[in-house]
Amino acid sequence: MKTIWIAVGKTADSRLAELTGEYITRTAHYMPLETVIIPELKNTKALSIIRQKELEGERILRLVEPNDFLVLLDEHGKEYTSLEFAEWLRGRQQSSRRLVFVSGGPYGFSHEVYDRGSALLSLSRMTYSHRMVRLFFAEQLYRACTIIKGEPYHHQ
Repeated sequence: MKTIWIAVGKTADSRLAELTGEYITRTAHYMPLETVIIPELKNTKALSIIRQKELEGERILRLVEPNDFLVLLDEHGKEYTSLEFAEWLRGRQQSSRRLVFVSGGPYGFSHEVYDRGSALLSLSRMTYSHRMVRLFFAEQLYRACTIIKGEPYHHQ
C-alpha cells in the first residue's frame, strides 16, 4: 500500500521544514511515502475564505484517485493515542487502496473535500497552525511505524 501526504503551502520556517523533512525521511524507511506540496494561492486578499477553500479543494481533489482512502487532518476528527494510531495505521496498511492524508491550508477544507473524505483525524483538541500540524503529524506517522515494527522509539 502506498501512502501519500498532500499539504497545502510550503513551510516558510526553515527550522520547521527541516524537522518535518527529517521525520518524513525516517518514515520512508518503513513505508512507501510520497509527499505532495500544493502551492498556496496567490493574491488572496480579494478572495473570500470560502472561495480560497474551494480553490485549494479543487487542487487537492485533482490528486485523489477514486479508490483512495482519504484522511483529512482536521480539528473535528477522531483523536487517537500514539498506540491507537499505530494500530489504526496497521489496519489501513492491509488494504490495497492508497492511503492519502491531507493537511489543508489555514482555513481548512472546502465542503467538496469533506464530502470526499473517508475519515477525519485530529492531532489534538487544541488548534495549531497548519505549519505546526505538519511537524506533529510527521512525527506521529514515524512513531506509528516504529510501534508497528516493535522498535524502541516509543516509550510506554
